[in-house]
Amino acid sequence: MNTQTAHEFLTRCFHPGETVAVLLRKENPASATQRIVRLEQALAPRYLAWLRYENHNGANVYVAANPLLPGSRKRTKECIAEVRHLYIDIDVDGEDRIAALRESDIVPVPSTILSTSPGKYQALWRVEGFDFDQQENTLKLLVIAFGGDSACTDRNRVLRVPGFLNRKYDPAHSVSVEYPSDSIYHPDDFRFHNALLNAVIPIRSTAQTYATGKNTYSERDWAWAVQQLSLGEDAGNLTLALASHRSDKPNPIYYAQRTIDIASARLMLLNGAAIEDVIAMLEDRRSADFPAALCSSRAREIVTTAQRMIDRAKFASFHHPKENHDATA
Repeated sequence: MNTQTAHEFLTRCFHPGETVAVLLRKENPASATQRIVRLEQALAPRYLAWLRYENHNGANVYVAANPLLPGSRKRTKECIAEVRHLYIDIDVDGEDRIAALRESDIVPVPSTILSTSPGKYQALWRVEGFDFDQQENTLKLLVIAFGGDSACTDRNRVLRVPGFLNRKYDPAHSVSVEYPSDSIYHPDDFRFHNALLNAVIPIRSTAQTYATGKNTYSERDWAWAVQQLSLGEDAGNLTLALASHRSDKPNPIYYAQRTIDIASARLMLLNGAAIEDVIAMLEDRRSADFPAALCSSRAREIVTTAQRMIDRAKFASFHHPKENHDATA
């Protein structure tokens, strides 16, 4: 344990005089203790020594990502004073996803990267100029684009404090930190398309309106995609909605793009479109997402898959007409 590391982290995250929420949480037996204090108190040697003592005795140490209003007694959304950070929790494929964040043209280099346990990370961007709706919408888009934890998109979220141990594991893991950038970022630095940003919340709720009677989540996703496309809904918005809903997937964007594109291709073929026209549609739709050669081969593979689905359905209908009639009656 290294309280100097914790001191530096807290000093970077907050301004003098601000109110912060410190959370201590034990796993066994489960318990939580929260202290709402001024930054200067949290930085005091005796306070950090107390946190180290609690950590040594099994408590995980967290701090709220954003400062609280002076006089706050709780860490509710209503108590948050302002947006100080954007953040993403990455629990799956951590190394690859952190690399993607560093190399992305959509988001700037993170201000802070916490290694919370082997292969798991929290990335933070120090920001200003965000209102609360902008922050939470952007947090959702970060999850969609980079496959983070969809539960970690509230403005009163807590972060692990580096320099202490993650006591969820045996042996405990030391939470470490690096600071790739000293910049303070603004909304324009996060280059998600504005139309998608505005659509996150309403579309996400729509994405959960599935047809009934399906056995698996993927089958429900498929039924919903077919239904929405048949109603004339925009494929780009549907892709965003499905990726948001299925952030449990290792790559939500890939999964959503493929599901929506196969459903689109199938619908066009059933409506009599020529195969080359369907391929051209898919190439145009994803031209900004894939290199030209990959985009073309991907489109042909998707159309082939969609045609195979149609052929299988026709075969089943021909050989089992009664079963097909009963299923659609």
